[in-house]
Amino acid sequence: MKKVVLSAVFSALLFGSALAEDTKVESAHIASPNQYELLLENEEVTVLKMKLKPGEQDNWHKHNAETVYFEKGGKATITTNEKDMTLEIPDGYVMWHDQWEHQVKNVGDTTITAIIVEKK
Repeated sequence: MKKVVLSAVFSALLFGSALAEDTKVESAHIASPNQYELLLENEEVTVLKMKLKPGEQDNWHKHNAETVYFEKGGKATITTNEKDMTLEIPDGYVMWHDQWEHQVKNVGDTTITAIIVEKK
């Protein structure tokens, strides 16, 4: 039930937030190299590892269509152009969504780690 609710929450965030045409917004690993490690990049995908310590936030960035696997979840506030939403993300949660721009802040007391597979 939690996964269905969390999925609906992510969908609500995304439907209210279209990717802006602003070419100045950078990819996550460029905008926030301290939080995103580039694991693989080829003609098809970019694979990143995100690590957000408690109280840490990344910089405003964009993603192409992506699948995200949260190795270690936690409590995070996601900010889009439209709204802020605080979520409890369970360990092992997997999500997919289309391209978007956002910023993530870890508002919990554990480190959040995720593997992101982003379509080129």
